[in-house]
Amino acid sequence: MGRKLPPFAAVRAFEATARHLSVKAAAEELCLTPSAISHQIRALEGFLDTQLIDRAGNRIALTLTGENYAGKLSHLLDAFHQDTESAREAPRTLRVLSTPGFAARWLVPRLARFDHARDLRLRVSNGAPSLDFATNDADVVIQWSDRPGPDLVVDPLMASARYPVISPALRARWKIRRPQDLRRLTLFYDETDDAWPDWFAAAGLAGTDLPPGPTFPNCELSTTMAEQGQGVALAYDAVVRDTVAAGRLQRLFDVTTPARAIYAIACPRSRAEDPAIAAFRQWLQAEAAAEGVLPAHPSQAAE
Repeated sequence: MGRKLPPFAAVRAFEATARHLSVKAAAEELCLTPSAISHQIRALEGFLDTQLIDRAGNRIALTLTGENYAGKLSHLLDAFHQDTESAREAPRTLRVLSTPGFAARWLVPRLARFDHARDLRLRVSNGAPSLDFATNDADVVIQWSDRPGPDLVVDPLMASARYPVISPALRARWKIRRPQDLRRLTLFYDETDDAWPDWFAAAGLAGTDLPPGPTFPNCELSTTMAEQGQGVALAYDAVVRDTVAAGRLQRLFDVTTPARAIYAIACPRSRAEDPAIAAFRQWLQAEAAAEGVLPAHPSQAAE
């Protein structure tokens, strides 16, 4: 069913008159004659079938119904004004926060394919992706893992297996041909979710004494170190495919660890249906799906 709404001109005339408690002031604000204002108010009273204003000579006063209605109208018109001003701002800024490695290796190279790029000014920041949207100055956060949070909507974005990667120069220097050869090199370990023991087990070398190497707080740093020729990292396929395709890293062997979810999209539940946020979330998932890295259950709402 359609909305049964009063004429907008009558609403504006009454709200301005109620705010000023003056027909003349309302007429000046709206660039109308006092007679036109009075006519619009009477039309609104007729639509509502109730009296909004008590008239006594040149003085007016609001009835109780009029005072209550005027307060609600002022609030609605103020919100309408703010939304209109926001819509006039072109383009709107969409603030995205992600880890540095994800931004550099996956997100930024694909932004040109985002259909709404002409309507939105994307501002991509990187650092520790806080999920406190009251303080993180972000509309969307691309977080490591798919941990939930209060009043958030979390969409798992990416699942990936891992395999060793090495710079072409280092591989040629050490003549790496078999998984056993990795024991002669420096391996980079992750402080969280290190999977070298799992990979060696998958390669048939369970229980192998792993060579020493530095431990980094995340896999992005270890991948960067491998790209610089400092050693071997156990990288996530979904993140380094472009780097491998460009020849800056080489994949070692066909052995991989089992795929696991690694990145997710988070936004405030109250803003999940915002057109800009929804479009960006859908685009991210479409890109991940096209590359075959979207998890099997791509939508999850955190309670």
